[in-house]
Amino acid sequence: MGRGRQKAKHTKIARELKSYSPDVNYNALQSELGGSTDTAQLDKWADYADVQSEDDDYADEYQTGRTA
Repeated sequence: MGRGRQKAKHTKIARELKSYSPDVNYNALQSELGGSTDTAQLDKWADYADVQSEDDDYADEYQTGRTA
């Protein structure tokens, strides 16, 4: 394919992408980002949560006098 045809194809695709507007369900997005208190969602990710926070590690280190 020649350079002119290739550039025309890229320009066409760029114009299509520029005017592309996907349908977004803003209510669902708001509820997802709003920090819902749905226990099913909390239970789903509870296994991945770190039980001991980073602050607890530092507190333990200073209480016992050990250094990392």
